[in-house]
Amino acid sequence: MTEQRPVVVGVDGSEEARTAARWAAAVAERLGVPVHVVHARPDPGHNPSDLIAAVRAATEAAADPPEVVLAAAEKAIRAEHPDLPLQTGYFPEPVDEVLVALSATAKLVVLGSDKMSVGAAVLVGSTTLTVVERARCPVVAWRGVAGSPSGAPIVVGVTADADARPALDTAFELADALGVDLVAVHSTHRSSHEDPRAVLEPLTRRYPGVSVRVVVEDDKPSRALLRHLADAQLVVVGSRGRGVLAGAVLGSTGLNLLHHSPVPTLICRPV
Repeated sequence: MTEQRPVVVGVDGSEEARTAARWAAAVAERLGVPVHVVHARPDPGHNPSDLIAAVRAATEAAADPPEVVLAAAEKAIRAEHPDLPLQTGYFPEPVDEVLVALSATAKLVVLGSDKMSVGAAVLVGSTTLTVVERARCPVVAWRGVAGSPSGAPIVVGVTADADARPALDTAFELADALGVDLVAVHSTHRSSHEDPRAVLEPLTRRYPGVSVRVVVEDDKPSRALLRHLADAQLVVVGSRGRGVLAGAVLGSTGLNLLHHSPVPTLICRPV
């Protein structure tokens, strides 16, 4: 039997990361796959300034030992999902390298990080962008307070581009697994004579139980998507594939959502 691809979630000892781990576990259970909780050393970044290096050193000195971080995350998950297959692991390598490597055999990678000082936030942002750029599976930049999925809809950006297809596939799969509606947002800004319903039609046939509401807006994609997130639980968008810079891979829509979305953002790169 083919081994199931787990949901991989990175934790750093913060309460926010533990909540992200609970969310990742709940999603894994709905998808019928294991969860793999990972703790690794912080990404040192590239040519960090003295200030960032000092913040990192202070953070590491005050951090709990890896076994304590992982045990706390496992306890939080087991309290809600006692029968879920769960694996934990500590890696001494930089967290971005670890998560990228694990993404090759993962269903999803979930990043949950602490609300830290400005200097440390640079490191967290660097890790997120690196993982999104290089991961071999969809990546969730988690945020919020909910430790489990809700009944709120999932929002997905719709275009006819081939690069957008993995995002649509993933959004429909998750909406089906979670039993929630899908809000499909199509932007006509600077183009586009695409019929979003035609783009969605193969997936609505594959997932007949998913209720889809199509929204067409004449605005930039990021602004159009952000307008529909107040009552959503997750936003899903595609990326442009591999590139030299994370910004080139994500494009302005993905970057804007990572910075401004009030809900977890799931980025799907082309296969």
